[in-house]
Amino acid sequence: MLIEERIYTIAAGKLPTYLALYTNGPLDLQTRILGNLLGYFTSEIGPLSTLVHLWGYTSFEDRISRREALAAEPEWQNYLSAVTPMIVRMENRLLVPTAFSPIQ
Repeated sequence: MLIEERIYTIAAGKLPTYLALYTNGPLDLQTRILGNLLGYFTSEIGPLSTLVHLWGYTSFEDRISRREALAAEPEWQNYLSAVTPMIVRMENRLLVPTAFSPIQ
C-alpha cells in the first residue's frame, strides 16, 4: 500500500467555507474516484487552519490513474476554481507503511 498525505493551510477565517464547499459534492466525487479515504482531519494545536487528509492506494500507478481520472471531472475542476484562492500552502507526501504498521 501507498499512503498519500496531503496537508493544506487554509486562509484565516476560510476553513468553514472550504469544508462546506468540500462536503457538498466534491467529497463524494473524490471518494468514489480515489477510493480509499483513510482520514480527513483539522488541526487543534500547532499551525491552525490546517487540513490533513490521507488516501490509500495499491501502488504508485494506481494513484496516478485515479488522480488523472479525478482531474478529468468537470465538477472537480469547478470545485478547485472555488477553493484554490483559499489555500495558502499545500504539501504532499507519499508514505510506505512499515512491516509492523496497522495500515497495510
